[in-house]
Amino acid sequence: MQWIESFCDKCAKYLGVIISFLLILMMVNVAFDTMNRYLMNTNSVALQEMEWHLFSVIILLGTSYALNEEGHVRVDIFYTNFSAKKKAIINMIGVVTFLLPLSLLVAFGSLGFVKEAYVFMEQSGDPGGLHYRFIIKGLIPTSFFILIFMSFGYFARNYNLLKRLNSGSKS
Repeated sequence: MQWIESFCDKCAKYLGVIISFLLILMMVNVAFDTMNRYLMNTNSVALQEMEWHLFSVIILLGTSYALNEEGHVRVDIFYTNFSAKKKAIINMIGVVTFLLPLSLLVAFGSLGFVKEAYVFMEQSGDPGGLHYRFIIKGLIPTSFFILIFMSFGYFARNYNLLKRLNSGSKS
C-alpha cells in the first residue's frame, strides 16, 4: 500500500503544477480581457468563455489535488478533536461510503452527456465564441476518474497511517 500512496502523491504534485500554470493563465486572460473592456472599449466573447473554461478545468482537476492535500470539506469542528487513529478510520470510511460511490456516479453518469457533445462537436452558441466546447465537457468524467484514482492513494495513506499507529501501540 505504500507504493500506491507515494505514486498518487507524485501524481498529485504534477497535477498541482498543471493547476498552478492554469491559474496563472486564467489570471492573465482575465487581466487582458478587463483591460480590453475598460481601456480599449472592446469586448471578446472568446476571452470571456476562456475564463470559465479555464475555471472549469481548475475546479475539476483541483478536487483531486485538494483531496491529496487534505483541503477538502468536512466537519472540522468535530474532526479536529479526534485522535489520528480515529481520523484515519473516518477518512477511509468516507472514501468507501461517500467519495467512491459519488465519483463513480458522476463519472459514468456523465459519459452519455459527453458522448453527445463529441458526436455533435459542440461549440459555443455565441458569435465569436470558442469552438471545441466538447473538450471541456470531456473533462467532467475524466476528472472524476482521476479523483477515483487519487482516492485510492488517499485511502492507502490513511491505511498506512493506521497500520503505523497500531504497530506503535503494540510495542
